[in-house]
Amino acid sequence: MTPDPSPPAHNSAPSAGRAAVPLTKDPDQPGVPEPDAPTPNLTAGEDGGGHRARRPWSARRVPAALVASVVLVVAAAALVDVVAVRAGRPAAAWRQHLADELATRPVDDVWMLTGAAAAAATGVWLIVLALTPGLRHWLPLRSPTPELRASLNRDGAAVLLRDAAMRVPGVAKARIRVRRHRIKARADVRFRDSRQVKDDLIVVLGEERDRLALARPPRIVVRVRRRTD
Repeated sequence: MTPDPSPPAHNSAPSAGRAAVPLTKDPDQPGVPEPDAPTPNLTAGEDGGGHRARRPWSARRVPAALVASVVLVVAAAALVDVVAVRAGRPAAAWRQHLADELATRPVDDVWMLTGAAAAAATGVWLIVLALTPGLRHWLPLRSPTPELRASLNRDGAAVLLRDAAMRVPGVAKARIRVRRHRIKARADVRFRDSRQVKDDLIVVLGEERDRLALARPPRIVVRVRRRTD
């Protein structure tokens, strides 16, 4: 009689006090949940361990295009005139007139001072554009990593804050203006005590401002007035 080659069966039930932990997950096995991936805190800012969010930089396409166009036109005109002079032709009338004016006019002449002031103002304007980020209409949001950047339009933030203000009992009309460092709220009160409505507005607008997750939350200034009509 040939012995049975199959191994003897063992009790598959786990012993008392020990839990059966599967080493690998069977895709066909139901009831085994997958571990959830950690979700980053997108509202973590400077106080929550995140990096310091900054306002995005503008591309300055319009000023760059204007300056490049002016430089291109002036350089092309001067180059064409210099090539013509080298070829034996007389210099252009505009270049001769400009050279004569610069050689004969005194330094304290009105037109000389005006041109110098315009050139200095243009230079200062270009330096300011180069050193400032621009896009003042956008407010940076808090983010946990430097690679993740987001901004909120001031008009959109004002709409959200106005909707929150209109939910306060007694408010008939609300006007919100969002600035970099301050949120100005004006509300018309139809009923209830004006002081109570103002206190409720400060609380509600503060909560809505915190939900926006701004990198630098502006200060809230609320003004109310009694509506008589």
